[in-house]
Amino acid sequence: MIKVFIATSLDGYIADLNGSVDFLYDYPDTEGEDMGYLAFIASIDALVMGRKTFETVLGFDVDWPYDLPVFVWTTELREVPSLLEGKVHLISGSAGNLVQQLKTSGYNNLYIDGGMTIRSFLKEDLVDEITLTTIPVLLGSGIPLFVPTNGSISFTCIASRCFPNGVTQSKYKRK
Repeated sequence: MIKVFIATSLDGYIADLNGSVDFLYDYPDTEGEDMGYLAFIASIDALVMGRKTFETVLGFDVDWPYDLPVFVWTTELREVPSLLEGKVHLISGSAGNLVQQLKTSGYNNLYIDGGMTIRSFLKEDLVDEITLTTIPVLLGSGIPLFVPTNGSISFTCIASRCFPNGVTQSKYKRK
């Protein structure tokens, strides 16, 4: 199963024009609430992210946040920082080939992260489930999560929830 778990602004942006995700922190955490992330990540075998998302995560002032194997989908990077060797792997090719390669290696439940990566997987009609957390702020411009596709892709909302801080989250499964 190929899953997306991502946050957007109310107008559908995952970052501002400079690539900043600071708007995600404008709303206080709901005490002790992880918004379903821990249960989600427990259902995942591996994470696939694009180079820009990888570089963004590296820029956070935290230790590497993932315990599961991470595959960075890139044609530009040639190596990972030495501290992440064995944890982060570089991978290239089409989204469909990448999925086949990972499934052959035993990774069946994939978390897809990063705007361009998610859009590429959607364009190839590979996404089975989307958990979309909406931060109630209008950015007006930035990096959109969704762009026009080759046709409609139908999903069904299977859960929706509003948190005390005003953030909403909906889970969609592919029809």
